[in-house]
Amino acid sequence: MSAKTKVAILGASGYTGAELVRILALHPHVEMTVLTADRRAGKPFADVFPHLAGIRLPDLVAIDQVDWAGVDFVFCALPHGTTQEVVAGLPAHVKCCDLSADFRLKDVAAYAEYYGHEHLAPELQKEVVYGLTEVYREQIKAARVVANPGCYPTSAQLPLMPLIAKGLIAADGIIVDAKSGVTGAGRAPKEGTLFSEVTEGIHPYGIATHRHAPEIEQGLSEAAGRPVLVNFTPHLMPMARGILSTIYVQCAEGVTAADLRAALADRYAGEPFVRVLPEGQVPATRHVRGSNFVLMNAFDDRLPGRAILTCVEDNLVKGASGQAVQNMNVMLGFEETTALMQQPMFP
Repeated sequence: MSAKTKVAILGASGYTGAELVRILALHPHVEMTVLTADRRAGKPFADVFPHLAGIRLPDLVAIDQVDWAGVDFVFCALPHGTTQEVVAGLPAHVKCCDLSADFRLKDVAAYAEYYGHEHLAPELQKEVVYGLTEVYREQIKAARVVANPGCYPTSAQLPLMPLIAKGLIAADGIIVDAKSGVTGAGRAPKEGTLFSEVTEGIHPYGIATHRHAPEIEQGLSEAAGRPVLVNFTPHLMPMARGILSTIYVQCAEGVTAADLRAALADRYAGEPFVRVLPEGQVPATRHVRGSNFVLMNAFDDRLPGRAILTCVEDNLVKGASGQAVQNMNVMLGFEETTALMQQPMFP
């Protein structure tokens, strides 16, 4: 029996860290040997997440205590803006999937514009592969560092990129109206995510300024072969998990929603985690909760020549930790679905 891959999770005390542990506990080829959480260093992981108490895990440690010689693969689940120097400082033998936004934008000037500070590892950025697995699988296979996509960009790019590439929809004038559960804001306590601030309501945020817009545009521009701008507005929903993107597009001459649905079904045929639903069936976040699946569909709009795309995912799984494990599987040559075939929880 071959030795297991030694895995470190940096930032294991956050929501995405907990999801990584939950998923990797089912992985037959890896062993979680390092879990970091600077503020909770020295504590058993079960003290932070009692629901995972049944898993044999090392205690939490600070990053500066890690012995990298005993690590083969790193999941970096640290906050945005804190990971570039950490990842750049990893030993050459260690592969990494970074779940933050720090390496998602290929243009370091765009990163500085949207994240408010200069990129701290511009040379490393040149070799990083963007980890939208279904699109960049071949590049991911050879990568040492993968930038895991954002939750909103995953739900927008998967339905849009194939349709733009085939010329079935106009690349201009796309509207992405997206909703997210509160876990998308992270686990750190903030006034705006208190129960009494979120429950019984819904509100948009980051209007015309959200940092996921340039990430979405990066993928769509590549599909179109020219710069593309989108109208993207996210909304915070009173639920723990889930992403719903409702996308409004202009169809090419003579193209209907049935054509869009057929093109998506053809593109994702054989993909284990992307499901194009039958005509008329509406995706719902409750249909993917706790799973790595993406559901999508296309509908004719009442406006002639236009269509509405809908796409759902669990923001903590396919939108973060699940896709990260999917990328690790590809990077290390494991079966891509390993530890990821949990069916959705309902209700």
